[in-house]
Amino acid sequence: MATDLKSYKFNHSMIRVKDPKESVKFYEYLGMKMIRKIEQPEAKFDLYFMGYDSPKALSHANHFSDREGLIELTHNYGTENDPDYKITNGNSEPFKGFGHTCISVDNLQAACQRIEDAGYKFQKKLSDGRMRHIAFALDPDGYWVEIIGQNPMEKTEGITTSDVQTYRMNHTMIRIKDPEKSLKFYKEVMGMELMRTSENASSNFNLYFLGYPGEKGIPTASADGVNPLADREGLLELTWNYGTEKDASFKYHNGNDQPQGFGHICVSVDDLDAACKRFEELGVNWKKRLTDGRMKNVAFVLDPDNYWIEVIQNEKLKGRANW
Repeated sequence: MATDLKSYKFNHSMIRVKDPKESVKFYEYLGMKMIRKIEQPEAKFDLYFMGYDSPKALSHANHFSDREGLIELTHNYGTENDPDYKITNGNSEPFKGFGHTCISVDNLQAACQRIEDAGYKFQKKLSDGRMRHIAFALDPDGYWVEIIGQNPMEKTEGITTSDVQTYRMNHTMIRIKDPEKSLKFYKEVMGMELMRTSENASSNFNLYFLGYPGEKGIPTASADGVNPLADREGLLELTWNYGTEKDASFKYHNGNDQPQGFGHICVSVDDLDAACKRFEELGVNWKKRLTDGRMKNVAFVLDPDNYWIEVIQNEKLKGRANW
């Protein structure tokens, strides 16, 4: 059977966490729910899949593999009691790579105030710096969580409430060395489409937003100056700082080499065997083929910057793994 790229979903982004109780509590405070927990006591780690699941959520009640915009928290047993254990969040030299996850919210000012009132720290408040329309909260491990608005800031200025049921896990950002190679890979190999480009020549960087358009298609215009993709989930933001592609020795940290932090992004597909056969024919770099190792239900492909991309079966479209 052939594989249909239009059925693919950007399912989740994985980050390692020190204390799952604290991390789950934080993401639940952002309105997420634990969609699934996979315990692996023999391998001494557990996986917590967090995502939006209210009746207003885009994937309400779906199987965890038939969703976009999940965050997978990986906990290796014992880290919570290790005073020296610390992740790298991907934003400090010399370990830059992964940047952030991003949620979009109904009323930006009220949502940020609510997070601040709960005692959580910010990397950047709305009032800091030049960009007044975005903020960055810090999760318990110091990962950055960008917060953007679904409505114009002027419209939400005086509103003091925020409904977490309307939130979206909008995108995941990674830095890339060469946009030509990365865009070609994510479009031609992974089947994503470029939905938006933000060129920032004065600051020497560009942002590329990719994803699987699904039935919604690609938006053509933005209402009231709001990001036209703000109501989406499962987008991938590629950040390119001008000039990195010309530096032969330049490379980003993929989060899986020491020190660790971010792990991978994951795409769920209609037919896992057919999808992997296609990847093989396209000559991808494999981290793990389906047939390698113990886990026969997952494969890992490497992107041009050596970030890992997990590939799993969308169990709604075809039963396989009995997750």
